[in-house]
Amino acid sequence: MNPILQLYNHINHFGNDHNMTYEVVEPGMVTYRMTIEERHLSGPGVAHGGIIAGFMDAVLGVAALSLAVEEGNLVSTVEFKINYLRPVKLGETITGTGKVDSRGQRILVSSGEIRDSRGELLAKAMGTFNAYPAEKIRDKVGGLL
Repeated sequence: MNPILQLYNHINHFGNDHNMTYEVVEPGMVTYRMTIEERHLSGPGVAHGGIIAGFMDAVLGVAALSLAVEEGNLVSTVEFKINYLRPVKLGETITGTGKVDSRGQRILVSSGEIRDSRGELLAKAMGTFNAYPAEKIRDKVGGLL
């Protein structure tokens, strides 16, 4: 695994705290998984949109990151838009797929979708990410890079 992705796995407290796991299918394409727990709910049996947005940001961002690391870069979210299509229910294991649609010198654009275990489409999104040299955070990660 690329050392930058290993670093991401180590410092990504949001993803770790919410038991999000991912697989890089190929550079620029990822699959992410997460199970909705009680702490993710905003109403009776239904996930809060914020946790779904956070999950989608990870899906889109790691798709971009998995391509950017090939040049020694990290990425940061510039913006993203999400469409919620169906409620996400307690106990559901959701799967997010993300892919890079466009790659410039500094800007990457990713698209993604989230589906439930039956394959129902729950959300779609598109995001823009800024690539920057990983060395910019070297002093902040205590020699992990």
